[in-house]
Amino acid sequence: MILIDIGNKNAHILGTDKVIVLPIDKAIDSYKSKSVLYISVNSRYRDKLESLSSWVDMSQYISIDGEYQSLGIDRKALALSRGDGIYIDAGSAITIDRVINNRYDGGIILPGIHAYNRAYADISPVLNIELNKEIDPTILPKNTIDSVSYGTIVPIIAIIASMADELSLYFTGADGDWLSKYFAGAIYSDELVFEGMQKAILESDITLSPNQ
Repeated sequence: MILIDIGNKNAHILGTDKVIVLPIDKAIDSYKSKSVLYISVNSRYRDKLESLSSWVDMSQYISIDGEYQSLGIDRKALALSRGDGIYIDAGSAITIDRVINNRYDGGIILPGIHAYNRAYADISPVLNIELNKEIDPTILPKNTIDSVSYGTIVPIIAIIASMADELSLYFTGADGDWLSKYFAGAIYSDELVFEGMQKAILESDITLSPNQ
């Protein structure tokens, strides 16, 4: 079984022992003749994906109690993965969603880290810097790099902490690993979305076409 999560920029493919990340066009070309279960938040590829006879769109099979109509399919799958908790997907955007009693309780969307970087660079070339990803949230900065890093990272940390309410914290996404290190006991995994997809598969009657 091949599972693929298509995002805004890349496709994540669950391989036999790890998650593979490829540009979307390359992923489609590489797996177009295989039997694939996929989710996608990228409307630009809708027609191309629907033309693949051996690919099955899982969107109709994934749902969680309490969801709202436009909740992204990737966020639904993520929220299904481990039960109650706070789910942070730190990619091109940062989504923070809460699940309580196996019911979706709400969530927010923030710009991704690269979007923050671009915003600072648009203000001034002096602020076009590489973030210090080990900033100490308890110490006010005294240099430009740490000031920008603090202004980017600490508000994100504060929002997550305000939503946590002693719930487990689950991180995924390209920036999820290092962000998770700001929280004792937080869990990072690049397979969380796939875990949610696998749960949905077990509870559905999805039919796969044989590999060609």
